Amino acid sequence: MSKRITSLALILMWIAMSPSQAITLEECQSLAQDNYPLLKQYDVLDKVTEYTVDNIAKGWFPQISASAQATLQNRVAALPEQLTTILTEMGGNLKGLSKAQYRIGLDVNQTVWEGGAIKNAQNVARLQNEVQRAQTDVDMYGIRERVNEVYFGMLLIEERINLNKTLISTLSANKEKLERMQKGGTASGADVASVEAEVLKAEQQNTQLQTMRSGYTKVLSLLIGKDEKDIGKLEKPAELMVSHEVNRPELSLLDKRLQLTSAQEKSLKSGLMPRISLFAQGYYGYTGYDMFHDMYHRSPTLNGLIGARITWNISNLYTNKNDRAKLALERKSIENQREVFLFNNNLKTRQEDEAIAGQRKLLADDDRIISLRETVRKAAESKLQHGIIDTSNLIREINNENEARISKSTHEIELLKQIYTLKHTLNQ
Repeated sequence: MSKRITSLALILMWIAMSPSQAITLEECQSLAQDNYPLLKQYDVLDKVTEYTVDNIAKGWFPQISASAQATLQNRVAALPEQLTTILTEMGGNLKGLSKAQYRIGLDVNQTVWEGGAIKNAQNVARLQNEVQRAQTDVDMYGIRERVNEVYFGMLLIEERINLNKTLISTLSANKEKLERMQKGGTASGADVASVEAEVLKAEQQNTQLQTMRSGYTKVLSLLIGKDEKDIGKLEKPAELMVSHEVNRPELSLLDKRLQLTSAQEKSLKSGLMPRISLFAQGYYGYTGYDMFHDMYHRSPTLNGLIGARITWNISNLYTNKNDRAKLALERKSIENQREVFLFNNNLKTRQEDEAIAGQRKLLADDDRIISLRETVRKAAESKLQHGIIDTSNLIREINNENEARISKSTHEIELLKQIYTLKHTLNQ
């Protein structure tokens, strides 16, 4: 029983992966985005931001520095000569400070309040990441347009291939009729040869069309990351209505850039605030804090102190006005870029609306033209059946009907392409 279930599952998987299964435009766009190398950029940006934000947060950690130094001075602090004489007479072994001094020390500084600088710096880092991700969204969005071009190009070729098969079938049927008439003595070899030449010509066109489709298939396979053999028939997209609301990733990018300027302005304000910190210093060496002791004993000692400190970098005031002005100009520039983008997008939308309306007008007459061409072609075939042979006229009318059908299929695909181009322009 389990073997049957396994076999059935394998069959179903094979059917699901079979090239005969039609692939949709939406599937191709999704696969192309997943296959595009730029997709990896998102993970890189997130990791970099994670490290950056984490490093900024470490500003709350105690800042520790170690140092070691040795010095040789030309002069050192000394007691007044009278006091030195008195201390010596009292039996003190006063050597005075040595001109050679050394120490190994450790400084620790703990920030207590920094005016929100760390938090604002983290916000700036996160928004910079969002700006870069939004820019990547814009770059990724362009892949859809490439897929559209290839997909609709393939659809048009497939329509031509199908219509060419119908043309070959029609010409072959009439060739067979002429061959029967030739055997009956009512048609000449030249008549048969004329139609046969058209059949061969149509078969040549089929070869060219198949070659073109193979080229499109290669490009599509590279875009979506699938083997050529796995790309079967393309499903013709449905004709849809597109609302004219603009939802392009470029607008999101501009919004993120505006948010970044606001965060940078807050960061400027926090840079004007004083900082409060606790500190501790300690060292082992000579001389120490007790210089009087060191005048008697030239040996290293442990020394330490703790305290509180307020620092205020007043020099930030020098550039603050200009920095704020630069951010204000940056916001104006971004708003101007938004206006330009919306203007150009609106202009392109109107052009595409006109193109869609034009294709609809062309399609409105296509069925009537095909019906008329079919009627004339059937009349020419009827004459042939009744012995009124005019192969040149028959061939012409068959080709005319085929051209009318090609025009209709071209207009249909072009209409769909224009609709989905409009959809891409607005990101609907």
